[in-house]
Amino acid sequence: MLPLGERIVIVGDAFEQNLPVGEYGYVIAYDRNPDNAFDYLVRSPKTGRNYFVPSSDIESEELLTQQEVELTTREALIDYALATYNEKLFMHIMNGENDEVEEQEESAKEPLSQAEFIKQVNLRAWI
Repeated sequence: MLPLGERIVIVGDAFEQNLPVGEYGYVIAYDRNPDNAFDYLVRSPKTGRNYFVPSSDIESEELLTQQEVELTTREALIDYALATYNEKLFMHIMNGENDEVEEQEESAKEPLSQAEFIKQVNLRAWI
């Protein structure tokens, strides 16, 4: 639940109320009536109006900014990997961290000898 006074961005208009999608606003009240489809009362400074909105129509501005930063960073790393012909970095970015998880799963499936098991335990203890 968003706190009162939180700066939000209107990301949808589920009930077709002519909400200013893409504009910012502020949470000014909660609607706690269980018989109502709306969750918040939002003030939009651009239009100078208050709107009742469900929680699916709004997002915290801070959360959207963080998502945009992560996306921009990922795109910049992809551009860098392509410019420097760094295939390993490119594959790591495109596949995420799934490679490490897959390698661990594969190694877990294979039976380990006693020496290999002790070596892995010592390695993990050292880290």
